[in-house]
Amino acid sequence: MTEVLAPLPVLLPLLGAAGALLVSGHPAFQRSLSTVVLVAVLAVSVALLLTADAEGASSVSVGGWPVPLGIVLVVDRLSALMLVVASTVALGVLVFAVGQGSADGDEGTPVSIFHPTFLVLVAGVSNAFLAGDLFNLYVGFEILLMASYVLLTLGGTAARIRGGITYVVVSLTSSLLFLAAIGLVYAATGTVNMAQLGVRLGELPEGTQVLLQSMLLIAFGIKAAVFPLSAWLPDSYPTAPAPVTAVFAGLLTKVGVYAIIRTQTLLFPGGALDDLLMWAALATMLIGILGAVAQSDLRRMLSFTLVSHIGYMVFGIALGTAAGLAGAVFYVAHHIAIQTTLFLVAGLVERQGGTTSVHRLGGLARRSPLLAVLFFVPAMNLAGIPPLSGFIGKLGLLQAGVAEGSVLAFALVGGGVVTSLLTLLAVARVWTRAFWRPPSQSPADDTAAAAAMDAGAGRTGAGGGDGEGSPDGRPRTALQDAWRRHTAVATASEPDLPPAAGAVRALRPLPRTMVGATVALVALTVALTGLAGPLYGLADRAATDLVDRTPYLTSVFGTGEIR
Repeated sequence: MTEVLAPLPVLLPLLGAAGALLVSGHPAFQRSLSTVVLVAVLAVSVALLLTADAEGASSVSVGGWPVPLGIVLVVDRLSALMLVVASTVALGVLVFAVGQGSADGDEGTPVSIFHPTFLVLVAGVSNAFLAGDLFNLYVGFEILLMASYVLLTLGGTAARIRGGITYVVVSLTSSLLFLAAIGLVYAATGTVNMAQLGVRLGELPEGTQVLLQSMLLIAFGIKAAVFPLSAWLPDSYPTAPAPVTAVFAGLLTKVGVYAIIRTQTLLFPGGALDDLLMWAALATMLIGILGAVAQSDLRRMLSFTLVSHIGYMVFGIALGTAAGLAGAVFYVAHHIAIQTTLFLVAGLVERQGGTTSVHRLGGLARRSPLLAVLFFVPAMNLAGIPPLSGFIGKLGLLQAGVAEGSVLAFALVGGGVVTSLLTLLAVARVWTRAFWRPPSQSPADDTAAAAAMDAGAGRTGAGGGDGEGSPDGRPRTALQDAWRRHTAVATASEPDLPPAAGAVRALRPLPRTMVGATVALVALTVALTGLAGPLYGLADRAATDLVDRTPYLTSVFGTGEIR
């Protein structure tokens, strides 16, 4: 059955993208087609996971070419689990995006290109998870990156273009490094098939192995946003629309983490750079969370926590033990769901309050109790509050670190605890200020900022400009104009309130489809807690296979000797 199903998570989204382009003039058809395709991908992924868990790893040679000449797709417990989680959150984000488009009357505008591009992104993610050779892994990355370039700049605002440029430059740099590493690997071994490389790389001189491993780690570290290669992420992700930011935060960095797991365990099992990875994990956790604590914007705060919690996953990988890898696999699955959900909630907060700046928000819990619950549950899960899945994943990683017993491992255990506490501080600040602070207590500098913006507009107009400007004399962005209009309407409708308070209290109805999609993903995060036992057991079996390597090797080449 695997031979039939394995190509479908890649093939179905690509065919769906082609179909979505053909019906681009019919938004309702586009929405229906995209949803049906992702439901089918999810069903196929679940079937592959059940098969892989029951029967072990298997592979498919696409096009009938013999191994290692052709493209090989490998389905094991790790890749199948990643497919299930990725397709689940992609479906939730798509439904959220459909609801947002319908509510804003954008069915014909944002560009009918959104649906086909989103499906291409899903195809690239699926291809990366299933790739059995380095070059096909590179192709998967490039497919999802090309789609992400389009999605990141939808709307064409100045902020999105700036963030898109940063993202493109960094992504191209990592892709060039990855491609150069592939060339060197092929020159040294004569193959790019990962099962074959698992044997041949071990026969190379130690210095050559370290060079190749370093190049791959740098390329994947950029994609996964591992410190010090993570500075690009907080400036790129928050500028995109809420659904795009959510799928980026949930999936794109995790594909990089998956690539690190796969190459470290299969190609370089000796652990030559494990100490370096531990230091990188510690720095990623601490510097990322310190950045999060310093933020006053919800999206930027979540972007920094995204970077920080990548450190937990790298911690488990660096340990190199079955327990450490099991914790990392579980935490990847948990974090995909949690981070995607929180960015969707941020989109709802922005819709309800007109901004994601914590200084300008207040009273959301009173005005929208459901929104408060939707933020509180995944936020506490991210912070690792017992008995939620975030606590279970962190506990597993900390126990693996203690069992390893080295001084560096204990330092990482301490760093993990500090990071968890600071994560709680960061989300608690948002919770208390945006949801529970009365709107009348919003800082007065909001009013001053609006006055300064008006003064800046006057100065620009007097100077012969377009009459519309910001306090520093530059033209105002579309977002600033939208906020000014929103504030004016709010103040006029509630004249007894100060301008800032009126802006905060202006209600924007939350569309049912957007709320429903978010509720479903919050329910998924809660289900991860209820199903933590079976899920952690699956992660443990996947980690055992990763350490053993034999199941992967035999799934590609059978029981014969691999050369």
